[in-house]
Amino acid sequence: MKPVLLRELLGETLREQRFAQGRTLREVSMAGRVSLGYLSEVERGQKEASSELLASICQALELPMSSVLATVSNKLALAEGQKVTTAA
Repeated sequence: MKPVLLRELLGETLREQRFAQGRTLREVSMAGRVSLGYLSEVERGQKEASSELLASICQALELPMSSVLATVSNKLALAEGQKVTTAA
């Protein structure tokens, strides 16, 4: 069984948010001042995003980093077979 990788869940979440906004990689990379190629690799789960890079991407997507990380945490819990709880 393949292990669950945080970088893959993070990339998947960022891509889903970008798609939901109808934005292109180019638009987000320019807004976040992140290389288009690097952003693509982060979204595909091939590169680990530093906290600074993640902050830039979240800012470009106009999303709180806490919201992105909460979504990733819920996906990780589901992948591990845990019951997901929501904060009150």
